[in-house]
Formats: sequence, C-alpha cells, structure tokens
Amino acid sequence: MMGNYLISISGPTAIGKTTLSINLAKELNTEIISFDSRQFYKEMSIGTAVPNKLELDEVKHHFIQHKSIHHRYNISTFSSDAKKKIKELFIKNKNVILVGGSYMYLKSIIYGIDDIPKAPVEIRDELNTNYNKIGIEHLQNQLKLLDPEYYQKVDLSNHRRLIRALEVCLHTKKPFSSFLKRPNKKNYNHISISLKMEREKLYERINNRVDTMLKNGLIEEVKTLYSHRELNTLNTIGYKELFKYFGGFCTKDKAIDEIKKNTRRFAKKQITWLNNNDDHYWIDPEISINKLKDKLNQVIG
Repeated sequence: MMGNYLISISGPTAIGKTTLSINLAKELNTEIISFDSRQFYKEMSIGTAVPNKLELDEVKHHFIQHKSIHHRYNISTFSSDAKKKIKELFIKNKNVILVGGSYMYLKSIIYGIDDIPKAPVEIRDELNTNYNKIGIEHLQNQLKLLDPEYYQKVDLSNHRRLIRALEVCLHTKKPFSSFLKRPNKKNYNHISISLKMEREKLYERINNRVDTMLKNGLIEEVKTLYSHRELNTLNTIGYKELFKYFGGFCTKDKAIDEIKKNTRRFAKKQITWLNNNDDHYWIDPEISINKLKDKLNQVIG
C-alpha cells in the first residue's frame, strides 16, 4: 500500500462535501467511504442529508445506512470495519476517497483509536444520577472546569459524551483531552482536503438546507422515530428539536429555529476542529475537478 493514498474531504456541514467527493471519485475511478456517523443508520435519511439515490448510483459508497438505530455501532467497530474495507479497495484502486463530518471517526482511521483509561462504574453511576437530578448544565459546567480544551470540542448537548469525559477526568485526575493527543504517525498516505467558505454564505446555505429538509418530509420522518427518542443515536440535530415539539415542549417554529441555530453551532465546531488538527489543503467547494486533480497530482504524482 506504499503507493496508495487516502484522500479525505472535510468541511462544515452543508458546504458541499458530497458533490465534490462524487465528482472527484468519478474522475479518479474509485469509491467513497463515509465517516459521517449520523449517516450510518437506515431509519435516518432526510435529517442526516444522506446522498440521494442518483448520487449513490453515480459512485459506490460504503458505510451509509448500513445499520439500524437499534444496532450498537461505535467508533472502534467503525474504525476496524473501515480499515478492512480500505485494504480491500486498495487491491483495485490506487486512491480511496473518505468524506464526512465526524472527525473523530476520520482520525480513528488515519491515526488509530486513542487509549483511554476505563473508569470505575461507580463514577459513571454518580454522574448519571447528577444528570437525571440536576440536568445537563451541571455536567457542562463541571467539564468546563476540569477540561476546558475538550469543552470547546465536544457536543455539549450530548450528555453521554460529557459523562464519558468527566468519568475519565475524575478517575485519572487528568483532563480527558490529554488522552486524545496521539503521536502524528499516520497509518496511511493521507491527503486532507478541507472546504472553506465565507461564514455568512455558509450560514445561509445551512438555513436553506433545513428549509429543504422540511419540504422533503423531515417532520414526517422524525415523527416515525418519536417512540424511539430515548436512543442515543437519535439525540442529534434535526431530531431532538422536533422531539420536543412533538412532546409539547415548544412550538414547531421554535423547533425549526433551534435546528438552524444548532446546525450553525455544529458547523462552527467543525471548523474549529479542522483548524486545530492536522494540515489541510483548504479549497473552495466550487473548485473545478481538473484544477483539484492538478493539485493532487502535485502531491501523489
């Protein structure tokens, strides 16, 4: 695999990763591996912006809607599965394209899984009790105090991730983020392409995408999943806000506004992560494929 390359296409949500990755895959005559953890699940299509049937027919995609929301599928299993698929694809393809927005999943492929200590179950039980009694804000404040670095990266609305970080902090007396800093030795030849766009234009695209999702049946999709709302898989943008609407905790307009606001926040976190991790070729998402191919040829040869 010395002459093989992984080419990852990253960037904030709604910036145009899908279109660019498909066009590049067609030009390079290769296949696509998705590292978008929201798109693994077959019950979630509209709210996760899964490529449509025409797009999926253009280029072979892997790890899209291959699991059920009732199936436990974590980063470790994904990383193992993805590496097996990469090995298989490298037999017939010089290059393989990776695309998505779940950057810890990308990191697990390129660098491997971080070796994080296991905390006693008693610590987790106490944190869960505090969450149920006091609420998520208590966990957020505790993490901000114990590990301000990870506080800036983590999805603050995901109480399970907060509890995972806190139990390690409390058990080891060290920041959770200190266990995430791996040496910069890559498992593969890797070229990272990151898409950039003026923030106002990106936010406009995000708002328009949410409106399109609503026209395409997002509310109906989420309604079918309401009975499963306690699943961690569904504790994600576009679903959790509408669950509150269905539960009578807010109006529909409020839920839609929250989806747009939370998506913009998520995009901002994605940009921060990319700025703080690895070296990237920053490009405009509307770059011509020929120009992009020329840039890649300068690296790959």
